[in-house]
Amino acid sequence: CSTSSKRLSNILFQSVLTMVASVIGFGSRAPENVLEVLSQSISKGLVSEVKPVRSQSINLALLQPPYRTFLEGNTGAASSSPSPDLIIYCLPSSVSEYAAFGSEANTVRSTILSSSSTVVTVYDPKSDSFMGGSIDDILSALSGNNDKKDALSCASLGSFSCIDELASSSLFGPKKQSDVVIVVGSGGREHALAVALAQSPLVQRVICCPGNGGTAVEGGKITNAEGVNGKQDNDTIIELTKRVNAKMVVVGPEQPLVDGVVDALAIACPDVRVFGPSQAGAELEASKAFTKDFLEEHGIPTAKYRNFTNADEAIAYVESLDENDRQVVKASGLAAGKGVLLPTSKAETIEAVKEIMSDRAFGAAGDTCVIESFMTGPEASCLAFCDGKTAVLMPAAQDHKRALDNDEGLNTGGMGAYAPAPCVTPALQREIEAMCIKTVEKMAERGTPYVGVLYAGMMLTPNGPSVLEFNCRFGDPETQVVLPLLETDLYEVMVACCDGSLDSVDVRFKENTCAATVVCAAKGYPEKYPKGMEITGLSDANAISGVKVYHAGTKLDEESVSRCSGGRVLAVTGMGPALSDALEASYNGVRKLDFVGSDGNESLMHFRTDIAKGAIGKKLRIGVLGSTRGTALIPIIEACASGALHAEIVAVVSNKKDALILEKGRTLGVTVTTRFVSSKGLSRDQYDAECTAILSGAGVELVILVGYMRILSKQFCDFWAGRCINVHPSLLPKHAGGMDLAVHQAAIDAGDKQSGCTIHQVTEEVDGGPIVVQKVVEIAEGETAESLKAKVQPLEGPAFIEAIKKLCGKAVISYADAGVSIDAGNELVEVIKPACKSTIRPGCDADLGGFGGLFDLAAAGFDTANTVLIGATDGVGTKLRIAQATKKHDFVGIDLVAMCVNDLIVAGGEPLFFLDYYATGKLEVDEAAAVVKGIAEGCRQAGCGLIGGETAEMPSMYAPGDYDLAGFSVGAVDRNRILPNGVGVGDVLLGLSSSGIHSNGFSLVRKLIEKEKLSFESACPWDSGSPSIADSLLTPTKIYVKCCLPLLKNNLLNGMAHITGGGLLENLPRSLPKGVVAEITGHPPLPSVFKWMQQTSGLDDDEMLRTFNCGIGMVLIVKQDKVDEAKKLLQEAGEEVFDLGKLVDGSGDQVIMKSKLT
Repeated sequence: CSTSSKRLSNILFQSVLTMVASVIGFGSRAPENVLEVLSQSISKGLVSEVKPVRSQSINLALLQPPYRTFLEGNTGAASSSPSPDLIIYCLPSSVSEYAAFGSEANTVRSTILSSSSTVVTVYDPKSDSFMGGSIDDILSALSGNNDKKDALSCASLGSFSCIDELASSSLFGPKKQSDVVIVVGSGGREHALAVALAQSPLVQRVICCPGNGGTAVEGGKITNAEGVNGKQDNDTIIELTKRVNAKMVVVGPEQPLVDGVVDALAIACPDVRVFGPSQAGAELEASKAFTKDFLEEHGIPTAKYRNFTNADEAIAYVESLDENDRQVVKASGLAAGKGVLLPTSKAETIEAVKEIMSDRAFGAAGDTCVIESFMTGPEASCLAFCDGKTAVLMPAAQDHKRALDNDEGLNTGGMGAYAPAPCVTPALQREIEAMCIKTVEKMAERGTPYVGVLYAGMMLTPNGPSVLEFNCRFGDPETQVVLPLLETDLYEVMVACCDGSLDSVDVRFKENTCAATVVCAAKGYPEKYPKGMEITGLSDANAISGVKVYHAGTKLDEESVSRCSGGRVLAVTGMGPALSDALEASYNGVRKLDFVGSDGNESLMHFRTDIAKGAIGKKLRIGVLGSTRGTALIPIIEACASGALHAEIVAVVSNKKDALILEKGRTLGVTVTTRFVSSKGLSRDQYDAECTAILSGAGVELVILVGYMRILSKQFCDFWAGRCINVHPSLLPKHAGGMDLAVHQAAIDAGDKQSGCTIHQVTEEVDGGPIVVQKVVEIAEGETAESLKAKVQPLEGPAFIEAIKKLCGKAVISYADAGVSIDAGNELVEVIKPACKSTIRPGCDADLGGFGGLFDLAAAGFDTANTVLIGATDGVGTKLRIAQATKKHDFVGIDLVAMCVNDLIVAGGEPLFFLDYYATGKLEVDEAAAVVKGIAEGCRQAGCGLIGGETAEMPSMYAPGDYDLAGFSVGAVDRNRILPNGVGVGDVLLGLSSSGIHSNGFSLVRKLIEKEKLSFESACPWDSGSPSIADSLLTPTKIYVKCCLPLLKNNLLNGMAHITGGGLLENLPRSLPKGVVAEITGHPPLPSVFKWMQQTSGLDDDEMLRTFNCGIGMVLIVKQDKVDEAKKLLQEAGEEVFDLGKLVDGSGDQVIMKSKLT
């Protein structure tokens, strides 16, 4: 098995005692045969737990009727006879899937061949059957029938042989499938399509027509079409298709579809598949009037509307409406996404009609005008693959149309998007998919089968989902977040759509994965904006894990520099397990980018900073189980409506058909799932499974029990563990287990002086879960059960609200409760003040306690008119681990300063001031003070003032005893003396010794110490004079400021290189011009610490020089005639100087070692 196979094996094959059934590779499928096997296996005690692997639909489907089965069964009901494990493996529906997830097949195959006790059966989705047996045969094998088990195993191995043969012929040998695909279009959508298609092993080349600057340099299988001159008209596409012998054409934008490119290709290239609707199918986007009529005719929900071809009639209609009946006015035809107007009054509506029809603001697109009722609710972009007969919905996305944050500014083509959209629950997803399927079916009935992508713009109104509009292509920027989530081979999906066989492909999307994209636009967009700016940071952004930059309005200039050529320029997509992770990745990518104007100073890039803000801060989704009036629900409903609770009730379920709590649910609107579930003929766990299916389908995150007169099953309690609360009418743990008036009477009979209500988490132990909130009332003399209930019941709603706030994280908690000590922070400031004061230099006073530190350049003696400021920031890295492990914190502060100021001096600057950032899980004053005193010592060595810093105590971010450091330093240099300057052939290289390892390479250092079975407290093997390994390694980084400043002031240096991470080989070239090579002829012998590292690690010279400083911490570049003077000043400062070599003409590697390290 491969590594991934072994990891999967650990997930799939548990101890036989746990009786685990593993369901592998079913994706969005949930076949009845498979559900029946699982349901019966659990009910008969043959299996106690089901573990889906890449089978996201199994869980919800198994909960629903007729199966009503939790993934984890009642282990107490298991058979006492030995029960083997069960594996149900779904044969991949495509060769690409088999290739991508072959490790799963390897694991299943090896399980069979190992003669284990595991029962293995393979499900064939094409025949909807198990290979080698029936449901009864599988159950018999689970019961111990080895003949049945062997028959299933034999058939399973045979099925692998068949798919192996198919994969072999498709991916290898003379019949290998190597198709050429053309993607029509030039935007970010087309870049995303090209990237997704290129991932298919069945695709040889993806040609973009005309493409953009991004597709031009994407590389691999992706290229731009040659000889098309930026065109994408029908004739150009047909000629290109024939020229490159394309097997498929994928049409991105709507205009070619509306122009009939699909129809033209069908005639000119009948053997070529075309992914996109015909001209008749594209009418769904080309004419809003047609679409509205189509929707109304077929009973697909949409807003009330009227179509008009006469402006006077349209105005008369508007005038007949009630003043408060708000309308939306649309140009029926294509208007580049700008033909929808949103007036807010009757007068504005009339003006909108005139703008479209009389003023012809959108040209012929406004010949027909659609006036429809204004709808409210969240919008969702719902894209579906269509094959002319059916449709498969992709995860819903949400985009941001407005140009500015907070949905302000002008409408745009889209400034960002994210998927899956949290507002589209599983139940809504199924409802919207049914609407798309119906659309495809009705289009086929009218003789215009719809093939391609149907983009349904949906409004999730209080009355349910309603169609805003249809588009006949992928959305932009929605494509950039939906396609990265696709797990199935996009090319195979498109082939199935073109061939009318979409039902044969399992279109599946990545589980537990989210995507977000942020659009980077030219400043001024969507109005007048500049073009031609250089785009910087592309490689850095794409290098971030989980980030992909898609190009839209870009082009390459003659020197292959990426430049802006449109309004929306880039879409930066981030991926992550949660939406917040995806957003963080996306914005990390955005921060690497810029559009640089001709002056090189002003940034001309604009992006929104609030993409998915509403989804991240979405309301808690509450589901209710109740059997009675639901009086306690009323305050919760009111709190949700007023905003006092950042939550919404999305489902109300009852076991009583006439329970008044159902009426309360219905008053919340049709989007709230309100359901009676009969318990007749059902066991407790079956009933609870059906209720769980309803709650899960509604996207419920927290279940509350309001007068629910049923005992819940263990399976329900386990499924909703920590996410289900109940109210009990007593002060638990007193009087647990009773209901209603009986509980109040028990409190009175016990002589209690107080009673009340308790909100507690629901567990298998009745009324025994952790207490969340309690409310107290006094029991009066002569109290009755009825009068006590009258006191307690009004407290239940407020108690629920308080509990929900706590569970939402909204309760008031002090900093101290969160593990943060304000007092400790104040104490630290007082302790470190003297150290900071000791760093005072002209220009600053190094006083602490203000909001910012000040520095006066003039007071420091600088000519402000000719002075350039230099900034540098750095950290200490994993060297901190040694300090933390040994409690030796005195020197890492010096390291922090050194890493920053040594970078400053390389630019020719004199360090002026320094600021630090100290982050920890728990602030220990003595520890932090030692670090800051070290920082102050470093500042004294560098001659800069420590003018401020930040101490952050973050218990949730760092473990106790951990801290991290960051430093920020600013220096100044005369604008005519910025280095490097005048570096050239013949210059001499002088090396200054390091003090040790400095602050780079410590991850490897720690690994080598571990390898040699040493500890930080061990005797130092390379330095007998050092008390321990830690003492040697914690030798602070050398600060080169004071020894080099005299050389700078005497104008003796042309360049410098600080030898940090990357070593001599990576850092010296940063100061060399092109065509100049550093020839190293005199590298000094390796100091003992580096000798030990090389001998222990086995690294060759190149890797040593790329990992460590190897004894040289700073390299100076000096003209030949100034070498003696430079050496004299350095030696006077106490420095040992090494003649490293010289600069020569050359190309390729810019550092050449002429001798080995010794």
